[in-house]
Amino acid sequence: MLQVKSLTITHRKDLRTILKDFDFVLNRGDKAVLIGEEGNGKSTLLMWIYDPGLVEPYAEADGVRILQGELLGYLPQELTDDDKRKTVFEYFSELPAFQDAHLFELEKLAAEMRVPVSLFYSDQKMLSLSGGERVKAQMARLLLANPDILLLDEPSNDIDLSTLWWLEKMINRFPGSVLFISHDETLIERTANRVILIEQLRRKTVSRVTIANVPFRTFMEERQRAFDKQLQEAYSERREEKKAMERFRRIEQTVESDLRNISRQDPHGGRLLKKKMQAVKSLEKRYDREHEEMTEVPEKESPITIRFEHQSPMPAGKMVIEYDLPELTAPDGRVLAKSIALNVRGPEKICMIGDNGSGKTTLIRKIAEELLSRQDLTACYMSQNYEETLPYDRTPVEYLAPSGKKDDITMVRTYLGSMKYTADEMFHPIRELSGGQKAKLLLLKISLTEANVLILDEPTRNFSPLSGPEVRGILKQFPGAIISVSHDRKYITEVCNTVYRLTRVGLEKMEMPRFREEDF
Repeated sequence: MLQVKSLTITHRKDLRTILKDFDFVLNRGDKAVLIGEEGNGKSTLLMWIYDPGLVEPYAEADGVRILQGELLGYLPQELTDDDKRKTVFEYFSELPAFQDAHLFELEKLAAEMRVPVSLFYSDQKMLSLSGGERVKAQMARLLLANPDILLLDEPSNDIDLSTLWWLEKMINRFPGSVLFISHDETLIERTANRVILIEQLRRKTVSRVTIANVPFRTFMEERQRAFDKQLQEAYSERREEKKAMERFRRIEQTVESDLRNISRQDPHGGRLLKKKMQAVKSLEKRYDREHEEMTEVPEKESPITIRFEHQSPMPAGKMVIEYDLPELTAPDGRVLAKSIALNVRGPEKICMIGDNGSGKTTLIRKIAEELLSRQDLTACYMSQNYEETLPYDRTPVEYLAPSGKKDDITMVRTYLGSMKYTADEMFHPIRELSGGQKAKLLLLKISLTEANVLILDEPTRNFSPLSGPEVRGILKQFPGAIISVSHDRKYITEVCNTVYRLTRVGLEKMEMPRFREEDF
């Protein structure tokens, strides 16, 4: 059992309260998901639970963490720079359980995760692995340690569809407890039996946590129904109050007028009017009490707001790209695929899927290079590695308003506000932002251009389950072409109309997948 008592976490830089008086118990068998908008403190909470010292450089935490001898296993969202420089074998060799593991244990784990057992002994640098391969290596090392409680920060990021199936099974079958963060709504729907929602209300000045012991979809539906019901009751009570107050004011004005005009020769009438005024004042107090007892107008953190407003539709007959590549090679010279052919016409929205390490990111980078150099269209590229395209030392305002003009800054701050940035966060260096906030920034930058072609590598990987539907909706309505790589099953089915699988012999066009395990 894991227990957290009276935990308050405050951001050191802008003194914003991330969590306040948070209490939580994680029992054996619980599969709890942490959800909330980007930058609301989910990763900070998970990190503090694993090791309170890890958050000290940027947050002040006051609370109690109680364990009863359980071993924690923690999957961070990003590897440390030191771990990235290690070979895969060095990374595993640091774990005593790896040294003691029998070969058949490693073979079984490798088979389940669909990686060669030779991966554990590879001299390849961790940094050179694909994003999905790194997550697999981290998960494998974590499970070899045989923890009692798993703390997983974005385990679904970058992994291929077959590994997503494995991850779902692993979480559901894990005998201990799991507390995880994920933006993959399908994964959450299929695994979580508890939901912890972290919200930042009133422009991120008030923190609120909701804990529900129900599956994710049930939680979302019940939350919306309760919100709508409370909102209806609150507005109905206020309408009735307005009518009652209008009647009351008319009575009050009549009595006050009669009091001013009554003759001094009519003391009996004066006494009656004074009694009426006392009754009016008593009625006013009653209305004041009723106002205090009225149903509160409910609050909830709304998802991000973003629109593509500057883009012209892509003509249906326009050939966006006719791409032929005899051979796709990795940076180290390995041949990943041959005979790649891709034709995209008009406002088509395509997605490329494939196993981790098959070369999807390498391929989409090459496609981006060609499209970004074209003069007959306007293309924008969103890399899987945000550091490739974002200036980490600049602030969001500097990035979006490089002119420094007052009007441009005002406009950009308005846009950033719609994406749930606080005034302080708008002026933080981009490197200090969460992965989701960086993704928002890239998407906002794209929306301010006149792009009619988007090249997107894992575009939804860092958007919360609250903002995910909004992001998918705007990409679906984008009037141009989209060429993307994704393992997000909801993105693929809701946004894309053509799916290709990258194999060693090229791009294989698929029927729209139904996402059954046997298909992958």
